[in-house]
This record gives sequence, C-alpha cells and structure tokens, in this order.
Amino acid sequence: MAGHSKFKNIQFRKDRQDRIRSKAFSKLSRDITIAAKHGVPDPTSNSRLRLAIANAKAESMPKDNIDRAIKKALGGEADLMEEIRYEGFAPGGVGLIVEVLTDNRNRAAANVRAVFTKAGGNLGETGSVAFMFDRMGEIVYPRAAGSDDAVMEADVASDEDGHTIYSAFEDLNAVAEALEAALGPAKSTAVVWRPKSEVPVSAADTASLLKMLDALDDDDDVQNVFGNYALDEAELERLAG
Repeated sequence: MAGHSKFKNIQFRKDRQDRIRSKAFSKLSRDITIAAKHGVPDPTSNSRLRLAIANAKAESMPKDNIDRAIKKALGGEADLMEEIRYEGFAPGGVGLIVEVLTDNRNRAAANVRAVFTKAGGNLGETGSVAFMFDRMGEIVYPRAAGSDDAVMEADVASDEDGHTIYSAFEDLNAVAEALEAALGPAKSTAVVWRPKSEVPVSAADTASLLKMLDALDDDDDVQNVFGNYALDEAELERLAG
C-alpha cells in the first residue's frame, strides 16, 4: 500500500487478499481526494495529485474510481477530512507512527488508543517517536525495471523484490520524474517515515506486534503505519505454518 509496504515480510495472509485490495483502493482514493483538495484538480499542475494518481494506476485502480475521487474534492466531500499523526510504542519497545485521515478526530483518537492499549503498547505525545525516523521520499520499482547498476541514485536498497530509492522529502517529485524518464512508471511513490535504526523483535513479542499492526490496518481511518521493527523470518515462518 501507500508509501513503503509496512507488511512486506508478512506473506502468509493470502486469504485476506481480496479485502486488502479493496481497502487499498479505498486508501488510494482518499489520497487522491485529499491531494485534489489541497491543490488544483489537474495533475499536471498538482504534483501531490500526480503522484497519488500514479500510485493508484500502479495498483490497477480503474479510471472511473480515480475520476470519482477527484470529483469528491470538487464537491466539498473532503472539507471535513483531517490528516492526523499519532506516535507510540508497541510490544518490544518498537516505535510506531500512525497516519490517519478522518472526518471524526475523536473517533480516530479513541480507536488508535484502544489498539495500542489492547496490545500492551503506549500512545505517546507528538514527537515522542518521530525523532527516531527520517521523513523521506520513497520510490519503488520492480526488479525487472533495471539492474542494480542501472539504478544510480545515492540511496537505493535492492533485493529480490525490486529497488527502493530514497530521496530527501523536498526532492521527491524531481527524483520521481527523473527516474520515470529513465525507467518508466514506478510501482509506488510516497512520502514515508524511514527508521534511523531497527529494533529486533523477540519471538515472544512477534505475534502481539503482528496482531496490533493488523488491527491498525483494519481501521478505516488509518492510512499508513510506519515502524522501526525488524521481524525474525524464522518466527514468521513458524507462525505461518
């Protein structure tokens, strides 16, 4: 989903793919609506809208859905929507940043707080976790887009799944456009919170953390969740089995 894939190494939830796809479309639609609300509804003149539409197309969202999302902004349906950031700690001392888009601030706060509390975590003040992350641009390309040598940006992470290019927050649009000219459309482009270091999660805390991340992902107001966790692949395989 939007930004990095926060459940990148949780591949065992295949039975939920249809629902996840539907929810992804919903989040992408809201991204488009908010982008159109905060600028002109023309992607050629609104870089945020241009990126939101590109992400939607990368997920094969139908053009009608994209057009409806833009019309919502023009019709004033997004006027009551607020973008809010919550920060806190999950089991094992993992730091989480939860980005919310909601028309009811009280509901969103109550729901996010309930998830943290139930999981044994703690919701903190703004800034209590963000200092452990860098606000950056993230551009993801599939492996087939090019070799490691072909992707020559300064900050690139390549693996069997593809290439993830990081840029300074303020340079995202310029870098995305340069890469598109060289490699074609990206799989996704987003502004993300990239952890400065990762916290290894013990086997005892892994299941609780995964359940907490699932609960946040299931909340309709939650757009993105970023964490500084490092999950143990062997424990993930055990839980999947």
